Amino acid sequence: MSRETIATPPPEDKPPVTGNTSSSAAGATAIISTIKHGISRSGISKSISSFSKVNKFGGFDCPGCAWPDPDDHRTIAEFCENGAKAVADEATKKKITAEFFTKHSVSALTQKSDEWLNAQGRLTSPMMLDEDSENYTTISWQNAFDLIAVELAQLNNPNEAIFYTSGRTSNEAAFLWQLLARAFGTNNLPDCSNMCHESSGFALSDSIGIGKGTVKLEDFNSADLIFVVGQNPGTNHPRMLTALRDAKKNGASVISINPLIETGMKKFKHPQNPLEMLGSGKSISDRHVRININGDLAFFRGLNHVLIKKGYFDQEFISTYTSGFENYQTSVQTVDWNEIESVSGISREEIETIAEIVGNSKSLITCWAMGITQHHNSVETIQEMVNTHLLGGHIGRKGAGVCPVRGHSNVQGDRTVGINHIASPKLIQNILDSTGIRTPDNHGYDAVNAARAMIEGKGKVFLAMGGNYLSAMSDTKLIAEAMNNCELTVFVSTKLNRNHLVTGKKSLILPCLGRTEMDYQSHGNQFVTVENSMGIVHSSEGHMKPSSSDLMSEPAIVAGIASALESRIEMSDLGWNYLVEDYDRIRDLIEQTIPGFKDYNSRVRERSGFYLPNSPRDNLTFDTDTKKANFRFHEITSMKPNTSEFVMMTIRSHDQYNTTVYSGQDRYRGIKSGRRIVMINPQDAKENNLQAGELVDLISVFEGEKRQSSKWYLVEYDIPRGNIATYFPEANELIPLNSTANVSNTPTSKSVIVRIEKSQD
Repeated sequence: MSRETIATPPPEDKPPVTGNTSSSAAGATAIISTIKHGISRSGISKSISSFSKVNKFGGFDCPGCAWPDPDDHRTIAEFCENGAKAVADEATKKKITAEFFTKHSVSALTQKSDEWLNAQGRLTSPMMLDEDSENYTTISWQNAFDLIAVELAQLNNPNEAIFYTSGRTSNEAAFLWQLLARAFGTNNLPDCSNMCHESSGFALSDSIGIGKGTVKLEDFNSADLIFVVGQNPGTNHPRMLTALRDAKKNGASVISINPLIETGMKKFKHPQNPLEMLGSGKSISDRHVRININGDLAFFRGLNHVLIKKGYFDQEFISTYTSGFENYQTSVQTVDWNEIESVSGISREEIETIAEIVGNSKSLITCWAMGITQHHNSVETIQEMVNTHLLGGHIGRKGAGVCPVRGHSNVQGDRTVGINHIASPKLIQNILDSTGIRTPDNHGYDAVNAARAMIEGKGKVFLAMGGNYLSAMSDTKLIAEAMNNCELTVFVSTKLNRNHLVTGKKSLILPCLGRTEMDYQSHGNQFVTVENSMGIVHSSEGHMKPSSSDLMSEPAIVAGIASALESRIEMSDLGWNYLVEDYDRIRDLIEQTIPGFKDYNSRVRERSGFYLPNSPRDNLTFDTDTKKANFRFHEITSMKPNTSEFVMMTIRSHDQYNTTVYSGQDRYRGIKSGRRIVMINPQDAKENNLQAGELVDLISVFEGEKRQSSKWYLVEYDIPRGNIATYFPEANELIPLNSTANVSNTPTSKSVIVRIEKSQD
């Protein structure tokens, strides 16, 4: 290929404007921001129409996070500021037509910022980038499907194809997508779970027999203690603050465990409560534990040691429902407090104080997000947190349980309906029984191994059902090389992103309907279904006129590819187009294939949908190797930077959602403009002869390989010494592809050792 493209956003030409961090989350500023985004992107009438339907009964599911809605009611505005941004962004009046791509070459577009790319509007028609061409050109849907089918059919074996999935994909589309991959003959089904909560799935499945949380939203009202670990609800899951506020009103204590004191964990002004809006806000966290990056395993080990030493454990629960306690008790009987304090950054005295609080708790909930799941020892850390719950019997009872908080609005549902590179024998048999498709019994590629395969020339066709794999993954420049090695890349998308510009020899952009839009098939307007973080499956029905008459739904796109492929290779005759005529037919097939979906079509039409079975929560049974909940012991491991090195974590700004950047603002952290920033402790800056506003380069060295990212601005910030924070996805190029979590193979985006050098130009 002759195209010269840039895989990362270009450097910024001026330092950020910084100010004081916010004292409270939400409030009037959130309302103003919501109105501003709605009017500027979609206009007054369209904003009112879309906001009135988001997360409502009979409306559409917010395309933002997966925090659940109340079971029995909906408020006037059942969404948050960031959800409003996502809705307004999808409902934008701006459109990208063929003329746009005639005007802008692919190489020129890579020189633009991610914010600029997203702001150009909705994709409106299928586009093709031919080999050695600099510009996308129009292509018909049928020709696009035929091109995909030709490229797939001429592969040497099915495992040269990779079927990636974003967590925003509906259950119906995701189910068809994994059937297509398996009918073609591969389990190469990487998805965004591989990059975020895969560690939760592996850890929980082994410890308690299910890779999901065990609480319902109503449990927050009955908890007396809530841990929020490695999570920033104010930016990433703002509606969670309402649950935490209500828990506080009911007497719960909230302890935040995080390197940064995030605004959302200080105070919260509920936008729908006038008294809170006028006041200083409701306090959320009773205690902030300023832990070192990746110090959580050491912290919880010290905590559990104290709980056992002081007899704060439920012997009856342990004897009845758990396995491995005696070995675990012996292993943690003695701990090295110097190691625990050094690694965690927390004093023995503070850990003992918190252990006293935990020991007296009757109902503990522990929430966590990617601040826990993206380290080399994430699985071990999560299992240590589960041990805390098993010690006190905080599983399967009211107000207690574990609560991994997912990001994408249906990332949990995608996995439930079969998006998994590891096909279990049960799933293989169920698919065969319901569809006649013979699923391969070998493991497919996850997100990291998919990149390795493409780099090595073993992955030649990359198809993405949503998402921005290039920017979301670690080691961005290496991922770009992987993309460039492909014969064909295909992106099913609503908006333009950088991965559309860093492609294979040939590339297709297939524009799809968004959540807000009507999905009209031959049997009438359709709805789809999604699953939230707490296992509720419910409907989502768009009400807006589609942005373009040339858009197709995700299920229809899958059917189009499958139908074109069926005419070229021998494949199970599933009647793809028949299924898409009426999505009830897809749901009937899901019911026949996936456990827990009995009477799917009738139950999902109930106002709040239905809960999927969750045996630890529902009846204290555990589908593990021992048929009990397992205590698991792991040695404490940690990052060990040398002098003048730092442990870096990547974080999101307040004005972004995953890889989608709305602006350079990070209101809660006091960053007024700029994204290429390094948050550093003022004392660390002084000792290393660095100054705020100075341009620096970041260098990571892993297994002898050096990665350098240039031209970052230093910002002095309240962060524990030896730790720095940078924005995702800009800093992803510093995270080595081979630096992954044990067992889950998740990229270590929250812990990589770097050094800081002054920029020379």
